[in-house]
Amino acid sequence: MRRLNAVLWDVDGTLAETERDGHRVAFNLAFEALGLPWHWDVARYGQLLGITGGRERLQHDMASRSDAPATARERLMLAEELHRLKNHHYAEQVRSGAVVLRPGVVQVMGQCAERGIRMALATTTSRVNVEALLRVQLGSRWASWFEAIVCGEDVRHKKPDPEVYRQVLAQLGLSPLETLAIEDAPMGLAAARAAEVPVVVTRSAYFDNAIFDGAIAIGPGLHQRQGWRPALPKAEGAPIGLDDLIDWHAQMDCVSQSV
Repeated sequence: MRRLNAVLWDVDGTLAETERDGHRVAFNLAFEALGLPWHWDVARYGQLLGITGGRERLQHDMASRSDAPATARERLMLAEELHRLKNHHYAEQVRSGAVVLRPGVVQVMGQCAERGIRMALATTTSRVNVEALLRVQLGSRWASWFEAIVCGEDVRHKKPDPEVYRQVLAQLGLSPLETLAIEDAPMGLAAARAAEVPVVVTRSAYFDNAIFDGAIAIGPGLHQRQGWRPALPKAEGAPIGLDDLIDWHAQMDCVSQSV
């Protein structure tokens, strides 16, 4: 039987529903702060999530705007300033309690800690945003929960490129099949699979209807047992636990799902 030695967590969408009610709102506050008549509604931001990285998302959006700066250099400079302001507003959103961890996340993390399953963060969001979220949700010693933390600043290529996962594996000194990634989006799944890391998908708000190919389990979140593929034994009121992750990892049968 394969042994699970580490759980690798994505952040945005996986640990918390940060995108719609956190980052999107913060981007709009940054636009307002600079006097820009721009606004990303829920649908538009969902489209922009096809671009990984906040600065990259801004530059992609500006490329289609007639009122954006004319040159690539000017757009880059504006993107940098907007991203800085966005991070400031995002941290304020987190501190206000507008963004919290998804149900079931802390429970599984606690089980990993109790049973000696190592944990890591594999995200291409900014480190300042990771710290803003987890300092509030896990406390000032939040980083001690994780043996490896790889963020957007640490990689040259963001998801779906596998670089973030390869860095985490190198820091942990583990082979891919000793680990399990928890992701919420097709690009994250693709990044992990390209690094040969098996993946459990917990669907998030923006990817509730997305197609996922090659995960070992796909479901609505760690808070409930209903709606998962492969189906789980019924346990009234019980959430997903570490034992479920271990069982999926041991079987490691890929599934696909579209809704």
